[in-house]
Amino acid sequence: MVATLEGLKGRNFTRVADWSSDDLTRVLDLADQLKEQQHRREAHHLLPGRTLGMIFQKPSTRTRVSFEVGIAQLGGTGLYLSAGDLQLGRGETLKDTAMVLSRYLDAIMIRTFAQADVEELALHASIPVINGLTDSAHPCQALADVMTIRERLGRLDGVRLTYLGDGNNVCASLMVACAKLGAPFVAASPAGYEVWPEAVELAREAGGEVELATDPREAATGADVLYTDVWTSMGQEDERERRLRDLAGFGIDEALVGLANEDAIVLHCLPAHYGEEITEDVLYGPRSAVWDEAENRLHAQKALLALVIS
Repeated sequence: MVATLEGLKGRNFTRVADWSSDDLTRVLDLADQLKEQQHRREAHHLLPGRTLGMIFQKPSTRTRVSFEVGIAQLGGTGLYLSAGDLQLGRGETLKDTAMVLSRYLDAIMIRTFAQADVEELALHASIPVINGLTDSAHPCQALADVMTIRERLGRLDGVRLTYLGDGNNVCASLMVACAKLGAPFVAASPAGYEVWPEAVELAREAGGEVELATDPREAATGADVLYTDVWTSMGQEDERERRLRDLAGFGIDEALVGLANEDAIVLHCLPAHYGEEITEDVLYGPRSAVWDEAENRLHAQKALLALVIS
């Protein structure tokens, strides 16, 4: 186990693009091991006495619970830090916050709005900074996603993943992760909802096979993985009616699943809105790996914490 943990200590995880395919594979390998140990109820206190600070400027279910439980299972302690409870809420700079928290903690996880804030925090912190979500990136979700695909299909190389709907932060991070791990990626979105060109460029620079599509049925045909996310994210509530109109036809239903490969799986990072981006029968159906995917947030993040802190 000690040899497994060497080499990534002190690294930030602010975006997938900064990590190599070997780095990501090491996280996945350790995550598989920790998941087995957890299911066998074997103690794996790799971080005894270590403390993770968790800064939240957005509400959370999976991110908060998985990180808080994860650090505890590793033998450490997690501190929930609401932005309103910190001096950040009264104008203290990210630089000063980073420098102070670095004297108290062993790592920082932050879930916030602007990617630039995560990068600034990482710039001034002397401890690892992990991006728990921003408006433009969700790298921890991408780790759980590729872990689930490899777990369910036995491989990543050559797995064709089709993402349907709004080309958002989840789509961008997953696209780059798939590029680094050899999985062809199809992003199917209506006009005006395409994934950002920067993400496509990063994925192609990493050697990824990326296709942009506008026909959801054509994109789903022959896919090994169908993936979707909510159409109206936090902060977009006033756009809801327009988004529902624009994205109609890009939801995953049984008909769309029927176009994918026979052993294809369906993923959704949750929370789900039945009848919009996914139907209830698909979410709870035999092709759904959504609940494994949600669980794997815990195991992938534990592996990440162990590697960057230990």
